[in-house]
Amino acid sequence: MTGQDDPDRKPSSEGVALAAERVAALLPPTPLLPLEIDGITIWCKAECDQPVGAFKIRGGIHRIADLTEQQAARGVVAFSSGNHAQGVAWAARKRDVSATIVMPSDAPAAKVNGTRKLGAEIIFYDRSTESREEIAAGIAAESGAVLIPSFADPWIVEGQGSCGHEIRQQLLDGAGYAPDQIVTCCGGGGLSAGITLANPDARIVIVEPVGWDDMGASLRHGVIEPVGPNPPPTACDALQTLKVSPITFDILRDRGAVGVAVTEGEVAAAMKLAFEKLSRRLEPGGAVALASVLSGKVAPTDRTAVTLSGGNVDPAIFARMTGLPAS
Repeated sequence: MTGQDDPDRKPSSEGVALAAERVAALLPPTPLLPLEIDGITIWCKAECDQPVGAFKIRGGIHRIADLTEQQAARGVVAFSSGNHAQGVAWAARKRDVSATIVMPSDAPAAKVNGTRKLGAEIIFYDRSTESREEIAAGIAAESGAVLIPSFADPWIVEGQGSCGHEIRQQLLDGAGYAPDQIVTCCGGGGLSAGITLANPDARIVIVEPVGWDDMGASLRHGVIEPVGPNPPPTACDALQTLKVSPITFDILRDRGAVGVAVTEGEVAAAMKLAFEKLSRRLEPGGAVALASVLSGKVAPTDRTAVTLSGGNVDPAIFARMTGLPAS
């Protein structure tokens, strides 16, 4: 693929199509599960079924597939609370590339253990006093490794967009129509921006935790706005992005995407329903899109798709939030 060293490279629908081919060569499509809500059937994309428990594996596959042999020999470095970490580590191991991941010291144990089992080296940092971006950039500068950001990267956006490509094809093949609305979780916006590129005719709704809804605020005001000072604690560790990037924001803004914020209680209710109705154990950040529909903050159509974006949740957290058994 051209543009390997082009700093001005932008994500494209063609790139999403290539990413979808690369992902399909390694992984089967994740299920698109019907769920009836108030008499309307929505379609839930179970990315929690991925080998690493989340959609992030898609971006890892696409990015690492495009490394030159020289770049692959020097390895890769990424920063993540866990899902991107595991996605990059899985794809790196598949190509026999070394991976170093910068993770917060309070990352969920399930995600730390999953990343370590995939053979990555983990460097911990303190969310409140250190910058993961600076640490990762320093490692890359010293070692020559390729830095793979969690969302501010054209390959990552395209790779995550393969999820939207699958949603579209599964609905066309199975129901005879394309989605007219896609509701998706949003941290940095890689998944939502990629899905947007794959579905040019669908309404895009991004969902974030209350207090961490910087993409929603940015879309409302037309400029990038960071998370405010002293944001509230949230169980949605995967969605704690302090500031989104122009790469993702521009795509969503230009398409007229809208943002919604959900509470911890609404997230917990969605986690419980997903387990009871769909037999899926979701992490909090992976349940926000479903929470927005269940709470009535997003009105579903019979052509609405919703991402169940991750399932890497510590049993104790799942039990505390849902009231269901830990295992």
